[in-house]
Amino acid sequence: MNKDHLLDNIKRIHFIGIGGSGMCPLAEILHSEGFILSGSDCNEGETLDRIRSYGIPVHMGHKAENIEGAELIVYTAAVKKDNPELVAANEKGIPAIERSVMLGIVTRRYNRSIAVAGTHGKTSTTAMLSQLLIGAGFDPSAIIGGKLPYLGGNSYVGQSDIIVCEACEYVDTFLELTPYLSIITNIDADHLDYFKTLDNIKKSFNKFCHLTTGLIVYNGDDENILDAIEDVELPMITFGFRKTNDYYAANLRDVKGAYKTFDLMHKGEKLCEIDLMVPGRHNIYNALAAAATAHYLGATPEQIAENLGKFTGVHRRFEILGAPGGITVADDFAHHPTELTATLSSAMEMGFRKVWAVFQPHTFSRTALLLDDFAKALSIPDVAIISEILPVRETNTYNIYNTDLGAKVEGSVCIDTFEDITKYIVENAQEDDLVITLGGGNVYMCANMILKALKKEED
Repeated sequence: MNKDHLLDNIKRIHFIGIGGSGMCPLAEILHSEGFILSGSDCNEGETLDRIRSYGIPVHMGHKAENIEGAELIVYTAAVKKDNPELVAANEKGIPAIERSVMLGIVTRRYNRSIAVAGTHGKTSTTAMLSQLLIGAGFDPSAIIGGKLPYLGGNSYVGQSDIIVCEACEYVDTFLELTPYLSIITNIDADHLDYFKTLDNIKKSFNKFCHLTTGLIVYNGDDENILDAIEDVELPMITFGFRKTNDYYAANLRDVKGAYKTFDLMHKGEKLCEIDLMVPGRHNIYNALAAAATAHYLGATPEQIAENLGKFTGVHRRFEILGAPGGITVADDFAHHPTELTATLSSAMEMGFRKVWAVFQPHTFSRTALLLDDFAKALSIPDVAIISEILPVRETNTYNIYNTDLGAKVEGSVCIDTFEDITKYIVENAQEDDLVITLGGGNVYMCANMILKALKKEED
């Protein structure tokens, strides 16, 4: 049976893990369409407050009775098969689908669905494009992987036929989508615990491109993308720094260190000047992707320049948390060597006295398989502090430890716990320094601990 017909004759949907960053936006969109929702979760937070503000009941904890009356169950990838709500659904014959399947169903209800794919930059590009299109009056719906200050959350329910969403490649979840327009920011070796090789990653992106129905907007400077789209017969638009791209950045100027101003060029003609408020060359690529897509959809150069110029970033993407005692504390989601290199290179250009990078390795497999690349990236800052490795879903069959990485980074310090890292930073960081925490796990907690400790020292 076509999965898209699951919503045809039902009204009541229950979300297991409704507070998740990928679940909340889907719940908001379905609620706006008139579906009657309920949900469950284990942790209170702003997201659940937002869900409850719509009158959607949320149960704390997972119990079989929570699904009473539901005609369809949506669950996150983190939900185990023995979850009591999932078990109850199976026993009662209630259909249950994973979040990525529902994302595909929901986005196909829009004539112009835009999926942002790529190993790096998905969240920032999705956020940039969403803010640009909303600011320019296109009124799209949006599903973003991080909190966008402009929206006060990670989603937006618009009234047009456009929806912008992230398309995550991990375990091939993006193959549940059939977008009208696909953006590909880059292709890199990541999630090798699943893909095993870069060639396999390219093959998955190739399948994703073949699922796209209308247009592909891609980074023309990325050789891996060129390999992946070789046999794809669709209209295409390219962006990048090379003048051979349809849209490219020219006449780059430094503003306040790593912040850039550049001319947005289209086929040799200057469209507008863009002043970015987010640092780094990688964000110029993200801005080019958003600009090219918005221009194709009909945004004027003036609208592009104005709205990209107002973009201040996404939660956990070089997010400045404060500067107690003149020590700037920032947090970033970077958890792959390419992302670390981009973020730390930007940090080193910003004129701080010293840059302290606090890195939490994310999964044993990624750390082991990309060890030398991580070491190279962590050699960029003045000091790298490496916490213990966050296992996530793995056991340490690789026999890899943070000290293995530290041994390859000259001058680095391996400190296992956030408490001890905080103590070390407070004792050693000075005025005009930058302390930036990096990682895909819970290292943001360390950033908050450092910020609190420095504020206490200041008092």
